[in-house]
Amino acid sequence: MGAFVLLIVVIVVGAWLMGIYNLLVRNRTLVNESWSGIDVQLKRRYDLVPNLVETVKGYAAHEKTLFEKVTQARASAISAGGVVEKGQAENALTQAIRSVFAVAENYPDLKASQNFQELQKNLNEIEAEIQGSRRYYNGCVRDYNIATQVFPNNIVANMFGFTHREFFEIGDEAERQAPKVSF
Repeated sequence: MGAFVLLIVVIVVGAWLMGIYNLLVRNRTLVNESWSGIDVQLKRRYDLVPNLVETVKGYAAHEKTLFEKVTQARASAISAGGVVEKGQAENALTQAIRSVFAVAENYPDLKASQNFQELQKNLNEIEAEIQGSRRYYNGCVRDYNIATQVFPNNIVANMFGFTHREFFEIGDEAERQAPKVSF
């Protein structure tokens, strides 16, 4: 009788451990999958940036330092490693791209160019996709981190090496502030 009770306890504890482990694996897989979605959108943006730079170069050839800044920011973003480093590099690239659009404001012919307008439209679409992918990733990271930190899941998470994941956040404090609008 005692062996039977012990067997039942072992089965219940094993099922409990398996359930928690499977939950953690599922959440980790969702985090990895959502990061892959961000990578796809960033790759699309990386491919679009050289076309944007070349189009603007034709109209504003004397803005050489701006184009070098965009090229460097793109290279840094492509080679960035972890989530935090990738987030910082992406913020730098976004700032550089904004500079290109600011320069374009000074060139009416460029703003009227069909190629430039198409590139700007594509970039806006990609930025919206990146924003959606970031939200989905951060939601998956939130769920994963909660699952690894609550009791008793944290015991299983520590046993099997499930570690905390970083959110994909804005690195520039200035971007967090509400813009000032004046007329």
